[in-house]
This record gives sequence, C-alpha cells and structure tokens, in this order.
Amino acid sequence: MDNLTHSLIGLAVGELVQRSLAPEPDHERQSTRRGLLLFACWVASNFPDLDLFLTPLISAPLGYLLHHRGHTHTLLYAIPQAFLLWAMLWLCWPSARKLLSESGSARMGLVVTVVLGLVLHLLMDYLNSYGIHPFHPFDSRWLYGDMVFILEPVFWIAFGMPLLMTLRRTGLKALIAGLMLGVLVFFTIRGFLLWPSLIALVLLAIAIVALQRTSDSRGKSALITGIVLSMGFVGMQGLASNQAKLSVAQMLQAQAPASEVLDASMSAFPTNPFCWSFVSIERDDAAGTYALRRGVLSLAPAVLPVAGCPASLAEGVSQAQGTTAIVFVSQEQGNLESLRKMKNENCHFEAWLRFARAPSLNETEASDSRFGSSMVKNFSSFNFADFKNRECSRFIPGWDFPRADLLAPAAAGLQP
Repeated sequence: MDNLTHSLIGLAVGELVQRSLAPEPDHERQSTRRGLLLFACWVASNFPDLDLFLTPLISAPLGYLLHHRGHTHTLLYAIPQAFLLWAMLWLCWPSARKLLSESGSARMGLVVTVVLGLVLHLLMDYLNSYGIHPFHPFDSRWLYGDMVFILEPVFWIAFGMPLLMTLRRTGLKALIAGLMLGVLVFFTIRGFLLWPSLIALVLLAIAIVALQRTSDSRGKSALITGIVLSMGFVGMQGLASNQAKLSVAQMLQAQAPASEVLDASMSAFPTNPFCWSFVSIERDDAAGTYALRRGVLSLAPAVLPVAGCPASLAEGVSQAQGTTAIVFVSQEQGNLESLRKMKNENCHFEAWLRFARAPSLNETEASDSRFGSSMVKNFSSFNFADFKNRECSRFIPGWDFPRADLLAPAAAGLQP
C-alpha cells in the first residue's frame, strides 16, 4: 500500500490504543504518552519500507524488485525492527524514557503499538497483487492478496476522518477536509474513480464525523468504526476477487481447453468491487508454450458493464472488444523451453524470475505483465543487454520463483 495509508493506519491505531489505556495521573505524562504511542505506531507502520536502502546492492531494476518488500517485510525480521525502534525511542526521547521507566501502561502501550504497526504494514502490503513472503526463511513463497488497489481511498476516509476530528483547530480541520475532497474529485475527473464511488466516500466521511461528534468522552467509537468498516471492505473485496478469478478461469477454459490456467493476478479498481483488471497465466505442455492474457472484467455487467469501468484504469476497453462482462486487452505466447533455457544460462534473468509473476519476454528484454501491457516498459522491465557483461550478484535473496510452475516440466510433479 501507499505510505499515506500506512501512516493513517499507524496514527489511528496509536490513537485507539492511547484512548483504551487508563489515563496517566497528570496532563504532562498523558500528553507525552499520547505523542509517544502515535509516533511509535506511525513509524512502525512505515518502518519495513526502509528496505529501499538495500536496493543499490543490485543493479536496477533487480535491486528494487528483489529487495523492496524483502527481508524487512517478514515476520522474523520484524523482531529486530521492533527492538531497534524501541531503542531509538528510549535513547532519543528523554521525556518518553522517563515515562516508560515509571508507567506500566505506557510500556504496554508502546509494545502494542510497535507490534501492531509492523504487523499491519505486512498485512496491508499483502492485500494487493504485488505480494510479500512473510514467512521467509521457513517458507519463501510469494503470497498475493489480489484484493485491494494499491491506492485505496476507503482507507483514507475510514482512518483519516477520525484522526481529523481529534484536531482542535476548526480552520485546520476544514482545510484538510477540503484538500481530501479535492483529491478525490480530481481522481474522479481523471477517470480513476466513478462518481458513485465518490458519493459513497463522501457519505462515509459524513457518517464518521457524525459518529465522532456523538461518541463517548474517550472518543473511540469513530476509530473502532473505521477499523470495522475497513475490515468489512477487505472481506468484500476478497470475496469479489475470488469470484473474478473463477470467472476468468471459466472463460479461459472454454476458449482454450488444452491449456491449464495456472494463475490470475487480479487488480481491483479503487472503491469499486465490480471492476477488476487481470493478467492470466496458462500453460500448454503438449504445445510447449505458455500464454499471458491481460483483460478487464465486471462482476455486475447488467449494472456496470466493462466499458463503464473507470477509464484511466480500463486500458481503453470498449464494448466492441468483448462482452459486457469481460474484455481481453492483449495476449501473447511464450516458449517454455526458451524460458527454462534462459533461466539456466543467465544468472541475472534467473534472479529476475524470483520476482516475475507474469513473465513477458522478447529477444531483447523481459517485463512483468502485471504492471503494463505486452512489453510496455515499466519498473519491472529487464534489458538483457544491460547485464550482458556483468558478474552474477552476491546479493540475490532466496525468494521462491513465482512461476515455478513454468520453470520445470509437468512430469517433475511441480504444483502450481
């Protein structure tokens, strides 16, 4: 997820933990504890993204692809991150150090906020199609949620509005609320959101504000409501994603019964459970080929046909290209033997395959089709010539191959 979402979640969870603890005996200690817990949860919610400092270990694009969402995005390496953050706060914040040495509730609150911040970062990053491998080194497989768009305004409203209401200055509240509304209107005009989605977000914001105004003196109701609504939204998106994958598989099996559908990488449209973009991966062992197909589908074509999905994310689909339910935007075919041979002979390409979920190749470069149509350059694009005379890197992490099901013959008994 984007770091604005991570930050809002960290601040909201820190505020909720603060308000759930028994108050400190005086205002100064209470104020210090609030600042400590909000800051700690905010930092913890962004801490794993410090792995970006590791990307120079390998030449681009491999450094980013293999080290971002890497070791710092695992449960094992969350432990030293928690201790490091605790140590930094203890050493650099004298008033917090004094409070922690005297207050058991402050110590408990700090443990809870740091742990929740780190774990929630991993959970939120899991939700989209980029993936994480949280159980490395015990299980180094990539796990993909395929549920939520990487920029999701529902979280901005659900966590941001309760936080906004904690501000004391009315003018500042109005300014931030106006900026938030302006951003959402801009996204709608630019074709990333539908107008009904914008209306739903505004109504959600109004409901949270009203709830906060009528809540109990400790003001937890809106925060809890935001968390519950976010969990419900994620659950709805998970069900919709599974249904979308089933629809893609059924369509592909009807079109190409000789091929085996291995995977469908799903990307949700923001604040829209009906529209989805996808990249499918199929294998045809008899022909020695694999296929990638990009497309857009609607789970409610009678209400919202594919052509009505947000234009900036729908890749220019039109009703004439397919049905009201699904449109294939592009497709390509690759050779399994060539893929396996290049993997065995080129250590740099072998490293790239530890990231690529939908590997698209031609004679000069490779690209992951999750992030652009066939051979359109994106941050995953790997140019063979750039690595032709380079030595193999010593800093390749041991992530499992997302497409291990393409890299070995079916007779080897490899499971998709």
